[in-house]
Amino acid sequence: MKNGKIHAPSRAAERVELGRHIVADPAICHGKPTFKGTRIMVWQVLDDVADGRSWDFICRTRWGGLIPQAAIGEAVRLAQDVLLERYVPASRRPARKSPEPAFA
Repeated sequence: MKNGKIHAPSRAAERVELGRHIVADPAICHGKPTFKGTRIMVWQVLDDVADGRSWDFICRTRWGGLIPQAAIGEAVRLAQDVLLERYVPASRRPARKSPEPAFA
């Protein structure tokens, strides 16, 4: 009971695979989307992209080779999906392109 109200027990959150490279796991960074096997949050890399850093710099220098370029592409695509879903009616969304070949 909190503030005089009874709350139902919350269901334990589970790990969600958001893609090949991205996961949301409540045991890692409070469930914020991260790149698998790291504690690098997706928003941090998207911020680097928005600041104009090259993907090569982001992967090799900024994050020391811990994430591949394909992971950045996946993060950008997921961000695009969220924006389109939230702000563009389904009838006006562009058709999904076939996936690009993955970078090494």
